[in-house]
Amino acid sequence: MKKAEINIDIKDDDLLPEYKIDYSKVKRNPYFRKNRTFVEIDEDIAKVFQSSENINTVLKAIAKSIPQNSVASL
Repeated sequence: MKKAEINIDIKDDDLLPEYKIDYSKVKRNPYFRKNRTFVEIDEDIAKVFQSSENINTVLKAIAKSIPQNSVASL
């Protein structure tokens, strides 16, 4: 293993200048919601549904039709 030629003296709690963030310019993520899970769906399925609400409606209807004891075994 090759040793570094230059010894960089960095304090443990200081970030390098390129990692310093100007928090006054930070914006909140507009897509963030708690307890939200993302799943990847096939392109052909995405073409059928216009929104995530439509997909959720269908999935909830399917989930209600499945007996509760068989859901636990999935």
